[in-house]
Amino acid sequence: MNSPFPAPSFTKSCDTSTTNDICLANAQLVLADQVLTGSITIEQGVITDIVEGDVVPNGAVDCAGDLVLPGLVELHTDNVERHMEPRPKVDWPHLPALLAHDAELASTGITTVFDAMRVGSIYSSQKGQYVEYARTLANELLTARAEGLFKISHFLHLRAEICSETLLEELATFSVDDRVGIVSLMDHTPGQRQFRDLTALKTYVAKKRGMNDAEFAEHVENQINLQKRYGAKHEVGAVSEAKRLGAVLASHDDTTGEHVATSAKNGVGFAEFPTTVEAAEAC
Repeated sequence: MNSPFPAPSFTKSCDTSTTNDICLANAQLVLADQVLTGSITIEQGVITDIVEGDVVPNGAVDCAGDLVLPGLVELHTDNVERHMEPRPKVDWPHLPALLAHDAELASTGITTVFDAMRVGSIYSSQKGQYVEYARTLANELLTARAEGLFKISHFLHLRAEICSETLLEELATFSVDDRVGIVSLMDHTPGQRQFRDLTALKTYVAKKRGMNDAEFAEHVENQINLQKRYGAKHEVGAVSEAKRLGAVLASHDDTTGEHVATSAKNGVGFAEFPTTVEAAEAC
């Protein structure tokens, strides 16, 4: 919530015993420029007063020193996918999954979320293939949002899988009316970025998809071939689509200074999860 006051007034009491307003007292208030013990009064969703001190007026909620701070903003979470598929090969009904996801985030102090959805699927491989789902899920999420079913604010974050077969076709199904906030460039080609260590990749996919050694080797070869066929085209196309949608462009798993330079050239607005000190310093 935004306060109309530039600084604590330290003048009024926050007696809400005869109103429907809210007063949170004896709290650690996280303000723009300081943290202080005090009370905060909220009237019809707007902060109207801040008073310093540990007094708990009549009708106020005694926070007993707990923090009161602005709602957190989650830029990238795969949490909704976890609720959609709580166990391998279990496709949970999407609306209950979305509502559980929403409630879970609200309980942690997150009040705005950019829900990450993968765009870019793989149909040529028979094992561990990526199947398209983002457009359908986005429709369900936007409908639930329009009906006021969520506790917090939801926006779209499209995870553009460069190493896929259908990225540009899937991105084309979205429009500015969807209010896509973020498009992040993902390149999970084995042997670089997040998966420079093939041992770590093997552990990850074997656990998630149940691959044996031969299947894993085939998976690696297929991913590398996809990157060779589509990588450059998909990167250029995803950057263009982000501009069309009015979304902020994000990089993902920058590992080298060269990765960061490429991200900057593409007009990336922020970097998600640089994986090395070199990349972090370059960012």
